[in-house]
Amino acid sequence: MENINLREIISYLSQKIWLIVIILLVVFAGGEFYTALIKTPLYESSTNVVLISDTSTKSEITNNDVTLSNNLVKTYSEIVKSRNVLNQVINKLNLDISYEKLQSQVTVSSVTSTQLITIKVSDKDSKQAQKIANEIGTVFKSEIKSIYGIDNVQIVDQAVEANRAYNINLLKESIIYLILGLILGVGAAYLMYILDKTVKDTETVENKLGLTVIGVVPEVEGK
Repeated sequence: MENINLREIISYLSQKIWLIVIILLVVFAGGEFYTALIKTPLYESSTNVVLISDTSTKSEITNNDVTLSNNLVKTYSEIVKSRNVLNQVINKLNLDISYEKLQSQVTVSSVTSTQLITIKVSDKDSKQAQKIANEIGTVFKSEIKSIYGIDNVQIVDQAVEANRAYNINLLKESIIYLILGLILGVGAAYLMYILDKTVKDTETVENKLGLTVIGVVPEVEGK
């Protein structure tokens, strides 16, 4: 197995520093262009609802009520993204979007050991994301009362309009582009080194051929 001459590799890469810099700049510029002009900013708004006892029939919350609410959290989370609920939201807001598309924009999660359900909506329009999230909360609350005949869902927090896109971080992405450009630049230069079969110095001749170099003809530049 051929030994790796680290000093030789470093020397070769230093000679190709121009190539590394060019590739780094191209990758960085391309990444920044994509982030600034092509990548679609997405905004996220969320609303929180809580499961409580049926306030229409009694005023006190018992341990059984809390246990029942905990058991219903998973079921209710599925109902939030149901076709019935989301189609009502589409119709009420006059959205030009399919149920499947809207469902892909909605994320439902529950806070562990609580009766809280968080409904998040992402959209390229921050105001639209806020409207959809709030409308889902309202329709969901009404639908639960219609399905179960109980009023045990209350909206805790209304969704607010996001002031910045959640999928764009200029500093983080710039660092990623720089690192990627550097890796590709060094990788390209190293590949050229691997494919370069020319004899670079007397040490290479001695190592590969097992011969002792007794003289070197200097390179003379033409006049």
